[in-house]
Amino acid sequence: MAETFRQPQGGGSLIVAWQAKARSILIVGGGPVAASRVFNALEADAHVTVVAPELCAELAHRAAAKQIAWRERRFEDADVEAADMVLTAIGDAHESRRIAALCRLRRIPVNAADINELCDFWFMSTHRDHSVQIAVSTNSKAPRLANRIRRQIASALPRGTGLAVEQIGRLRKRIREADPAPASSKRRMTWLTQLCDYWPVEQLAALDSDNIDSLLDAYVQNHDPQRVCIANGATSHPLPPPPPPPLSASSASSSGIPSPVLQAHASGALPAPATRGRLVLVGAGVGDPELLTVRAHRALESADIVLADKLIPEPVLAIIGCEIYTARKFPGAANEAQDDLFRRALEELGRGRCVVRLKQGDPFVYGRGAEEVLFFRAHGYEAEVVPGLTSAINGPGLCGIPVTHRGVADQVLVLSGANRNGDLPAVPPFVATRTLVILMAVKRLGQIVALLGRTGHPPDLPVAIVERAGCADQRTVRATLATIVAVVECAGHNAPGLIVAGHAVNVLSDAAIQDRYLDPSSLGLHSAECSG
Repeated sequence: MAETFRQPQGGGSLIVAWQAKARSILIVGGGPVAASRVFNALEADAHVTVVAPELCAELAHRAAAKQIAWRERRFEDADVEAADMVLTAIGDAHESRRIAALCRLRRIPVNAADINELCDFWFMSTHRDHSVQIAVSTNSKAPRLANRIRRQIASALPRGTGLAVEQIGRLRKRIREADPAPASSKRRMTWLTQLCDYWPVEQLAALDSDNIDSLLDAYVQNHDPQRVCIANGATSHPLPPPPPPPLSASSASSSGIPSPVLQAHASGALPAPATRGRLVLVGAGVGDPELLTVRAHRALESADIVLADKLIPEPVLAIIGCEIYTARKFPGAANEAQDDLFRRALEELGRGRCVVRLKQGDPFVYGRGAEEVLFFRAHGYEAEVVPGLTSAINGPGLCGIPVTHRGVADQVLVLSGANRNGDLPAVPPFVATRTLVILMAVKRLGQIVALLGRTGHPPDLPVAIVERAGCADQRTVRATLATIVAVVECAGHNAPGLIVAGHAVNVLSDAAIQDRYLDPSSLGLHSAECSG
């Protein structure tokens, strides 16, 4: 009989949700890591005290707003006396060990940032959507990988999951008030279980007060929860959309033909093809296949082969039914990758095939699309151009940032983070009503911030990093010009991304938090990704 029970694996952590409301949490340190710990504690309604000689911008803001108590000095042993939990976020490992020892003498749980053996518990990578909290732990072995896993889990959640939980919570409370008898416990649980298991999360999220009243009546009258009238008047379970078709062929491997083949084409050394193919230059847009144009869809359906940039998102590739050849683009080898695609395109066109050259975003917005048109024109092929949504305008929009807004921003300036020689862009003097969008520049964020400072952009100017716009795991990190570097250092970066600077950044920040694609933990000067 004992063999039927699960065997513990060991090596894990005891995962719990600690009720910290009104508990006293002491945080030693005043930098970005301490700020992330403070935010987590405030989210749990704890009373927070910070001990540090100086505070970073975020903690200074919270102290001024009376969200935390600040002891403007170094740690003293007596500080732990009233604490229910102690967190250290300082660079002095010896002092962290001493504080941890004090806490253990008093049986106070303690966490020391970046010193695993001192920690009674870890901070996990968390996703928060109203009352829904998802936490991923790698037991401090791979915090960055935990962040990636957490984003993948969060992106798979149905839209409106947090709102659905809130609405079901309201309904559950109403039902308990209407039928409080202990003997009704099983009936309440069974009815709500059937409701939650049957109806799509999106429709549960759309419940309003009238819907909840109707559902309460349905419970009282013992109506089947699968047949009641729910949000939007639906009375039957909608079918889910069909999955996208799988790829019919994986990306082909290179045949190793060097770039002199291109030179041979250019010099006329190769014979003209007996049949001529068709070339279509297609913009893949911002990552979501539903945001491809109808014309782009038709081009992909008619293609014999698609030559794709390396950064084309998998959901877009997944709708392609023909052979896909992906550019072998690596850092420092962009020209070689371009030559490789040119070579393959000329080969396929020479066979009379329909070739779709699939480029991310819009080919003519920092996509080298015009260069490709000129190259193929020189070899006798006129490309049909199908524009795509550019991340410069639509990426911010998908993440709740309008690049223009009446009375706030009346102009947009789009720049590349580096010219052909790798130099920084030429940024004009600051204009308060301008939104600045800088592509391909997040890796040079510190240099960009310094450049904007030299051109008169104020330290409190709102700044956002928009990552993987249009993909399921898109994310927005918001801060100011003075704090964005520290915030990104704490939160990490997931390419591709762009920088948006200007007062339009925060116009819709409150509304944007309702979108599941916008991680609420990254709105403001903090990030849940500083832990692991």
